[in-house]
Amino acid sequence: MPELPENISKVSGESSVVLEESSSQLDDSSRLPGREQFIEQAMREYESPLIGYAFTLLNDIDSARDVVQDTFLRLCRQDPAKVQVQLRPWLFTVCRNRALDVLRKERRTEPLKENHWQKVAGPGLQPDERLDLQERLAQLRSLLNHLTQNQREVIILKFQQGLSYQEIHKVTNLSTSNIGFLIHAGLKRLRESMPDDLLS
Repeated sequence: MPELPENISKVSGESSVVLEESSSQLDDSSRLPGREQFIEQAMREYESPLIGYAFTLLNDIDSARDVVQDTFLRLCRQDPAKVQVQLRPWLFTVCRNRALDVLRKERRTEPLKENHWQKVAGPGLQPDERLDLQERLAQLRSLLNHLTQNQREVIILKFQQGLSYQEIHKVTNLSTSNIGFLIHAGLKRLRESMPDDLLS
Protein backbone atom coordinates (compact mmCIF):
# COMPACT_ATOMS: atom_id res chain seq x y z
CA MET A 1 0.00 0.00 0.00
CA PRO A 2 1.67 3.26 -1.07
CA GLU A 3 1.96 5.99 1.53
CA LEU A 4 0.08 9.22 1.08
CA PRO A 5 2.68 11.86 0.20
CA GLU A 6 2.90 14.97 2.35
CA ASN A 7 2.50 17.18 -0.72
CA ILE A 8 -0.33 15.32 -2.36
CA SER A 9 -0.51 17.64 -5.35
CA LYS A 10 2.93 16.49 -6.54
CA VAL A 11 1.83 12.89 -6.97
CA SER A 12 -0.88 13.68 -9.47
CA GLY A 13 1.17 14.97 -12.35
CA GLU A 14 -0.40 12.51 -14.74
CA SER A 15 -3.68 14.43 -14.46
CA SER A 16 -2.31 17.30 -16.49
CA VAL A 17 -1.04 14.95 -19.17
CA VAL A 18 -4.36 13.14 -19.41
CA LEU A 19 -6.26 16.42 -19.47
CA GLU A 20 -4.09 17.67 -22.32
CA GLU A 21 -4.78 14.47 -24.23
CA SER A 22 -8.47 14.77 -23.45
CA SER A 23 -8.65 18.39 -24.55
CA SER A 24 -7.30 17.40 -27.96
CA GLN A 25 -10.27 15.04 -28.32
CA LEU A 26 -12.88 17.69 -27.54
CA ASP A 27 -14.75 19.29 -30.44
CA ASP A 28 -14.03 22.83 -31.57
CA SER A 29 -16.98 24.25 -29.62
CA SER A 30 -15.25 23.27 -26.38
CA ARG A 31 -12.08 25.20 -27.21
CA LEU A 32 -13.47 28.50 -26.08
CA PRO A 33 -11.22 31.27 -24.75
CA GLY A 34 -10.71 30.76 -21.03
CA ARG A 35 -11.75 27.08 -20.98
CA GLU A 36 -8.19 25.84 -20.42
CA GLN A 37 -7.61 28.52 -17.80
CA PHE A 38 -10.85 27.48 -16.08
CA ILE A 39 -9.75 23.82 -15.97
CA GLU A 40 -6.22 24.68 -14.83
CA GLN A 41 -7.52 26.97 -12.08
CA ALA A 42 -9.94 24.27 -10.90
CA MET A 43 -7.10 21.75 -10.77
CA ARG A 44 -4.83 24.11 -8.84
CA GLU A 45 -7.54 24.86 -6.30
CA TYR A 46 -9.31 21.53 -5.88
CA GLU A 47 -7.07 18.67 -7.01
CA SER A 48 -5.35 18.20 -3.65
CA PRO A 49 -8.54 18.45 -1.52
CA LEU A 50 -10.34 16.07 -3.88
CA ILE A 51 -7.54 13.50 -3.69
CA GLY A 52 -7.60 13.76 0.09
CA TYR A 53 -11.37 13.32 0.15
CA ALA A 54 -11.31 10.39 -2.29
CA PHE A 55 -8.58 8.80 -0.20
CA THR A 56 -10.78 8.90 2.91
CA LEU A 57 -13.41 6.95 0.97
CA LEU A 58 -11.12 4.51 -0.85
CA ASN A 59 -8.12 4.12 1.47
CA ASP A 60 -5.88 3.79 -1.58
CA ILE A 61 -3.89 6.69 -3.03
CA ASP A 62 -3.69 5.30 -6.56
CA SER A 63 -7.44 4.71 -6.71
CA ALA A 64 -8.03 8.19 -5.26
CA ARG A 65 -5.84 9.75 -7.96
CA ASP A 66 -7.69 7.81 -10.66
CA VAL A 67 -11.06 8.97 -9.33
CA VAL A 68 -9.94 12.61 -9.25
CA GLN A 69 -8.49 12.28 -12.74
CA ASP A 70 -11.87 10.98 -13.93
CA THR A 71 -13.54 13.88 -12.15
CA PHE A 72 -11.48 16.47 -14.02
CA LEU A 73 -11.94 14.62 -17.31
CA ARG A 74 -15.67 14.97 -16.79
CA LEU A 75 -15.19 18.65 -15.99
CA CYS A 76 -13.44 19.02 -19.37
CA ARG A 77 -16.69 17.98 -21.05
CA GLN A 78 -18.83 20.52 -19.18
CA ASP A 79 -19.79 24.04 -20.15
CA PRO A 80 -17.83 26.23 -17.69
CA ALA A 81 -20.72 28.69 -17.53
CA LYS A 82 -23.00 25.96 -16.20
CA VAL A 83 -20.71 24.62 -13.45
CA GLN A 84 -18.46 27.47 -12.33
CA VAL A 85 -20.99 29.02 -9.92
CA GLN A 86 -21.32 25.75 -7.96
CA LEU A 87 -17.95 24.29 -8.96
CA ARG A 88 -16.82 23.05 -5.54
CA PRO A 89 -19.94 20.98 -4.69
CA TRP A 90 -20.09 19.79 -8.32
CA LEU A 91 -16.53 18.48 -8.17
CA PHE A 92 -17.02 16.82 -4.78
CA THR A 93 -20.27 15.23 -5.97
CA VAL A 94 -18.67 13.76 -9.09
CA CYS A 95 -15.65 12.65 -7.07
CA ARG A 96 -17.86 11.00 -4.44
CA ASN A 97 -19.99 9.21 -7.03
CA ARG A 98 -16.91 7.88 -8.84
CA ALA A 99 -15.37 6.73 -5.54
CA LEU A 100 -18.59 4.96 -4.55
CA ASP A 101 -18.62 3.27 -7.97
CA VAL A 102 -15.12 1.97 -7.28
CA LEU A 103 -16.14 0.79 -3.82
CA ARG A 104 -19.16 -1.02 -5.21
CA LYS A 105 -17.01 -2.75 -7.78
CA GLU A 106 -14.26 -3.70 -5.39
CA ARG A 107 -16.49 -4.20 -2.32
CA ARG A 108 -13.87 -2.58 -0.15
CA THR A 109 -14.77 -1.43 3.37
CA GLU A 110 -11.37 -0.91 5.00
CA PRO A 111 -11.02 1.68 7.80
CA LEU A 112 -9.25 4.98 7.20
CA LYS A 113 -5.49 4.67 7.04
CA GLU A 114 -3.29 6.40 9.55
CA ASN A 115 -1.01 8.05 6.99
CA HIS A 116 -3.89 10.18 5.67
CA TRP A 117 -4.29 11.88 9.02
CA GLN A 118 -0.55 12.15 9.54
CA LYS A 119 -0.15 14.29 6.43
CA VAL A 120 -1.51 17.33 8.26
CA ALA A 121 1.46 17.32 10.62
CA GLY A 122 3.28 20.38 9.34
CA PRO A 123 7.00 20.45 8.53
CA GLY A 124 7.51 23.40 10.88
CA LEU A 125 6.96 21.27 13.99
CA GLN A 126 9.82 19.97 16.11
CA PRO A 127 10.33 16.17 15.89
CA ASP A 128 8.86 15.53 19.35
CA GLU A 129 5.90 17.85 18.64
CA ARG A 130 5.29 16.16 15.31
CA LEU A 131 5.37 12.70 16.89
CA ASP A 132 2.91 13.84 19.56
CA LEU A 133 0.59 15.31 16.91
CA GLN A 134 0.78 12.13 14.84
CA GLU A 135 -0.15 10.06 17.89
CA ARG A 136 -3.13 12.35 18.56
CA LEU A 137 -4.20 12.17 14.92
CA ALA A 138 -3.97 8.37 15.03
CA GLN A 139 -6.25 8.40 18.08
CA LEU A 140 -8.67 10.73 16.32
CA ARG A 141 -8.65 8.54 13.20
CA SER A 142 -9.46 5.52 15.34
CA LEU A 143 -12.37 7.38 16.95
CA LEU A 144 -13.67 8.54 13.56
CA ASN A 145 -13.73 4.94 12.38
CA HIS A 146 -16.27 4.16 15.13
CA LEU A 147 -18.76 6.65 13.70
CA THR A 148 -21.32 5.67 11.10
CA GLN A 149 -20.26 6.17 7.49
CA ASN A 150 -22.61 9.15 7.10
CA GLN A 151 -21.40 10.78 10.32
CA ARG A 152 -17.76 10.36 9.32
CA GLU A 153 -18.33 11.65 5.80
CA VAL A 154 -20.23 14.82 6.75
CA ILE A 155 -17.71 15.63 9.49
CA ILE A 156 -14.84 15.24 6.99
CA LEU A 157 -16.62 17.38 4.40
CA LYS A 158 -17.47 20.05 6.97
CA PHE A 159 -14.28 20.31 9.02
CA GLN A 160 -11.56 18.96 6.74
CA GLN A 161 -12.83 20.22 3.37
CA GLY A 162 -14.68 23.31 4.65
CA LEU A 163 -17.94 22.73 2.78
CA SER A 164 -21.12 24.47 3.92
CA TYR A 165 -24.26 22.52 4.86
CA GLN A 166 -25.78 23.39 1.50
CA GLU A 167 -22.68 22.19 -0.35
CA ILE A 168 -22.64 18.97 1.68
CA HIS A 169 -26.30 18.52 0.72
CA LYS A 170 -25.38 18.83 -2.96
CA VAL A 171 -22.56 16.27 -2.53
CA THR A 172 -24.36 13.66 -0.41
CA ASN A 173 -28.04 14.37 -1.21
CA LEU A 174 -28.72 14.40 2.54
CA SER A 175 -31.05 17.10 3.83
CA THR A 176 -29.40 20.00 5.65
CA SER A 177 -31.31 19.12 8.82
CA ASN A 178 -30.05 15.55 8.60
CA ILE A 179 -26.52 16.83 8.00
CA GLY A 180 -26.76 19.00 11.10
CA PHE A 181 -28.03 16.07 13.15
CA LEU A 182 -25.28 13.76 11.86
CA ILE A 183 -22.57 16.32 12.66
CA HIS A 184 -24.03 17.01 16.12
CA ALA A 185 -24.39 13.31 16.95
CA GLY A 186 -20.98 12.47 15.51
CA LEU A 187 -19.20 15.23 17.42
CA LYS A 188 -21.02 14.28 20.61
CA ARG A 189 -19.90 10.69 20.23
CA LEU A 190 -16.34 11.82 19.53
CA ARG A 191 -16.30 14.03 22.64
CA GLU A 192 -17.65 11.21 24.80
CA SER A 193 -15.03 8.79 23.48
CA MET A 194 -12.13 11.20 23.35
CA PRO A 195 -9.56 10.84 26.15
CA ASP A 196 -8.79 13.96 28.18
CA ASP A 197 -5.20 14.19 26.88
CA LEU A 198 -6.51 14.41 23.30
CA LEU A 199 -8.64 17.42 24.22
CA SER A 200 -5.69 19.32 25.71
